[in-house]
Amino acid sequence: MYYRFGKAFYYFSIVIFLFFLLYFYSALPEQVYFQLDAADRWPKGTYFYGMISLFVIFNLISLLPPKLLETKSWKKLHRLFPIGDPFRDYLLTWFYSFGGVLNLSLGMMVFYTHSINNQQEITADQFSVFFYLIPALLLVWIIALFLLFVGKTKKLQNPSEY
Repeated sequence: MYYRFGKAFYYFSIVIFLFFLLYFYSALPEQVYFQLDAADRWPKGTYFYGMISLFVIFNLISLLPPKLLETKSWKKLHRLFPIGDPFRDYLLTWFYSFGGVLNLSLGMMVFYTHSINNQQEITADQFSVFFYLIPALLLVWIIALFLLFVGKTKKLQNPSEY
């Protein structure tokens, strides 16, 4: 049941990322800088296709395991997390929400690039809390995966307690 919330968060994060990318792409100059006072710059189109490529790669990596589990294509994973097991629901929730966090982090990267390239409209210092929030969220999600596997290991060792 929880994985439905994870899926909703995941699809919402896709919409947010695409909105950020398309909206801020239109406001970027022809040469995109990645830090203040830097000589390194990319053409606007290369930046756009690079972000789309990262988006596709991150989403493939984060959605392949849950789709294999849902479609029962990976037999060993399905035996470890059978239908009806609460840890299956937790694992599916984790993967979908992790995909959502990755999409939000890409959205924040787009927002940060926009703030660097349009200093007259917005400065990166105004939103520094959000830029530090993404690594903290990624750390929390990795710790949650570790705790999920610890709980599943305990359940496999003592199946009568669960």
